[in-house]
Amino acid sequence: MIRPSALLSIIAAAVPLVGVADVRPAALFADNMIIQRETQAPVWGRADAGEKVTVTGSWGESAKATTADDGKWMVKLKTPEAGGPHTITIKGDNTVEIKNVLAGEVWFCSGQSNMDFILNQLVKFKVGRTAPQDQPAAEYIKIEVATAKDDLLRQFTVQKNTSPLEPLDTFMGAWMISSPKTNADFSATAYFFGRELRKELNVPVALIKCAWGGTRVEPWMPAEEFQQDEEMAAYYDANIAALKGKIAKWDPTKVEANYQAALKKWQGTKKGRKPRKASHPKGNQQSPSTLFNGMVSPVIPYAIKGAIWYQGESNANHNTVKYEANFRRMISSWRTHWGQGDFPFYFAQLANFKAPVTEPVDSDGWASICDQQRRTLGLKNTGMAVLSDIGEAQDIHPHNKMEVGKRLALWALKHDYKQKLQVYSGPLYKSHKIKGDQVIIKFDSAGSGLMTGVKAGMADTKATEDALKHFQICGADRQWKWAQAEITGKDTVTVSHSEIAAPTVVRYAWAANAAAANLYNNEGLPASIFTTETEIYK
Repeated sequence: MIRPSALLSIIAAAVPLVGVADVRPAALFADNMIIQRETQAPVWGRADAGEKVTVTGSWGESAKATTADDGKWMVKLKTPEAGGPHTITIKGDNTVEIKNVLAGEVWFCSGQSNMDFILNQLVKFKVGRTAPQDQPAAEYIKIEVATAKDDLLRQFTVQKNTSPLEPLDTFMGAWMISSPKTNADFSATAYFFGRELRKELNVPVALIKCAWGGTRVEPWMPAEEFQQDEEMAAYYDANIAALKGKIAKWDPTKVEANYQAALKKWQGTKKGRKPRKASHPKGNQQSPSTLFNGMVSPVIPYAIKGAIWYQGESNANHNTVKYEANFRRMISSWRTHWGQGDFPFYFAQLANFKAPVTEPVDSDGWASICDQQRRTLGLKNTGMAVLSDIGEAQDIHPHNKMEVGKRLALWALKHDYKQKLQVYSGPLYKSHKIKGDQVIIKFDSAGSGLMTGVKAGMADTKATEDALKHFQICGADRQWKWAQAEITGKDTVTVSHSEIAAPTVVRYAWAANAAAANLYNNEGLPASIFTTETEIYK
């Protein structure tokens, strides 16, 4: 959702792209931008073939390029330490001056609705749906929107766009500065991540929001990545073939006639939903590669510190067992296309959702996505915020984005900004040993030790004396039972069941909503869902 004020800014930002003879930078290079500090930052745009372009930063650095035959130019500009404001001057046959430029930390923020949702979409709670303990979060956000002002926290919003058949190199978007006039339009997850960095680092922070609600991982993957797997190659080929067939048959006149006929029929009865005009097949945001091509590719190679990601809900019932492989390929391919090495990539594990599970379950698409997200931590320079204790049973968009942002920021603060944090994640399954009728689980990120705990709403986690809950165990027959589980060391839990003499598998919090799960580290961060099985995703 784009508010009218933001739309006007987007249109204004796009104006420099209209001319033919004028040198014109890409949309990211506009007033109020933040450029990644202390690096060689690409700056690019278009001009006439052969036109000489000079880019100069007011901090004393400049770079030159000659526009190629295709009308594109790019330079690498050495950027200063954090601070500003600066100006960037781009001179060709004409001159463009970009004002109020800051140098700081730039983060690319992508995914589906829990990244796409702006603060204004979370300022209210739904009576009858939002539990009392979750209502204060909405009130907190409402106050934040109305009062927060931070000239050094800024967001660039990439306008939604699809391009299923080819990568694009132009796009639209706009920068905005945090204030009561603009806060409502910030991505909630990105905003609270950025706020944590601002608080701890005291440098400018940029958030490049590039998200689309309800989307799967497949639209965010470059086309070539589908060819790494026979099944996914067939999936890509079939989808693109079907799309091309629809495009060939697309007849705007017929579409309009069908719409008018359906509308007339509906107006006579007013029964059911009002008809909607069919959209062009290229506009389907679920087509493979379409969002990488239309939204991510045009931003590359803007210099970034790293990326944060919140997505997976839409894959809980679509290519579910392929999620880890596809997610890994997406991350690796983004890094390859960006050309900045293995930049940090931190993601939110899905929050608990739907009615709490009271009986052990064998399969659950939501749980499977969560476990595959955990397994993706095997990829270099990745991190995961565990959110199993901040979800809402009746709302797939939990209000407590403050905790989401904070937990994502812990990874960055520890690994990228070298802060001395004792712990930055909840307990993560490391290994297990089967000894007779017992399974001994060992955890990473146990902090100063393991505990049982409870978290209610925005309140801090409280330690309890309760027994561990939501561990499942089975034998070779795969008849799952609730297990007896006990903390038996600083980083170990021992699991068993009196009726299972030869256990084979242990699972923890294996459900879309394992509300009773209560394993934490002493620092108050929840343990991630896991299964001790290793070969379950083909």
